[in-house]
This record gives sequence, C-alpha cells and structure tokens, in this order.
Amino acid sequence: MSVGHLTAIGFDADDTLWQNETFFRMTEQRFTELLSSHGEHEVLSARLLEAERRNLSFYGYGVKGFTLSMIETAVEVTKGEVPASVIAEILSFGRQMLQNPVETLPGVHDTLDALAGKYRILLITKGDLFDQERKLAQSGLGDYFDAVEIVSEKTKSTYDRIFARHGDGAARAMMVGNSLKSDVVPAIAAGAYGVHVPHELTWVLEHEEAPEGNPRFRRIPDLGKLLPLIGQMT
Repeated sequence: MSVGHLTAIGFDADDTLWQNETFFRMTEQRFTELLSSHGEHEVLSARLLEAERRNLSFYGYGVKGFTLSMIETAVEVTKGEVPASVIAEILSFGRQMLQNPVETLPGVHDTLDALAGKYRILLITKGDLFDQERKLAQSGLGDYFDAVEIVSEKTKSTYDRIFARHGDGAARAMMVGNSLKSDVVPAIAAGAYGVHVPHELTWVLEHEEAPEGNPRFRRIPDLGKLLPLIGQMT
C-alpha cells in the first residue's frame, strides 16, 4: 500500500520519544516500600492502580494525578491514620518525578532529523500541560515539530481534529507511538496509519488488542526503523 500521499506524521511523547513509565515504576516501588507495614508490594500496587483508574476522569494523566492517587491509597490502606510525615514523603516523590531528567530513546533524533522538511511533524501527547512542556523543552526536540498538541485524551475525534488542523486530514497522516490504546487504534479509526513502537514498560491502563490485519497498522521495534518502513510502503 502506497503512502506517497502522506503529508503529516504525529508522534507520541512519553515512552515513544523519551523515557517515562520507568519513573512511575520506580516511584511505585518507593511508595510500596514506604507503606510496607500495611501490605505486600503486589497488594499495594493493585490498590494504587484502582485509585488511578477511579481518578483518571478527575485528575487526568500525569505525575500530579499519580501523586494524588498515592495519597488516596495511603489514606485507604491505613484506614485514615496515615501520618503527616508519610504524606510529605509521597509529595516529595511527586516533586522528584517532575524534576527527572529527560532521556530520549534510541533513534529519535536521527529519525526526526530525516523527516523534518519532508512532512508536517506533529507532537501529539496527553498528560499534565506544564510537565509535558517541561519535558519537550529539556528534550531538545522542540524545533523538529510544526505543531504541538497536548490533549486530555486521545480519541478518534482527537485525531480527526488535529490532522485536519495541521495536515490534509487523517487519511494522509500517520501516528507513531508506544500505546495501542491511545496512539494506534484511535488513529486508525480516524483513517490514519497507526505505527506501534512497543516500549518494554507500558502502563496497564494503556493495554489494548492490536488491530492485526488492518491494512493501516504497522509495528516496528524502535523509531530507527520508521524511515525504512515508510520507504517500503511508498
């Protein structure tokens, strides 16, 4: 199938362009160690995931919502008796996450450099506005993008709107990311190509069945394989 008509390529940010989930996993480990007298790691992690799932519609994605969910879980598992010192420690975990260095993933710079000027390059990410802007600034990738869209959720209508605004519509666009649920499936539903770049750590709430057999679905092991993929499809 030819993509010679491709004009816009969207990229996810977290765990596609730079490391992200690893910091959440590390902080979760610190959280369960802090509350280890109230349950095993697996039990506390499950309770935290329940809180995150409940709170997504209130707090959205990102570090701040995660921190609030940790506090809520601490209150629940201690039956309301969590010490103020523990709350302070959890808050310090969140602040640390918001200061973590940005580590770009392999192949990112070379791929964006090769695509720039040939396509409209878009950053399409969800999460906390300030934190995503911070990571983009620190990544050194900002100049590659013709537009940056930080959204509350990634749905079919999200991609319809963005690719119409910054490109020639979804049918002439491609979305690249590590999340099948957020980056690939809804983009394909909008009519775009969806390229899955798996990351070794993917948040369980981002899991989704791959649309195997869909002519607009592709999977590559890392971003370094995107250029050869586009070349084969053209």
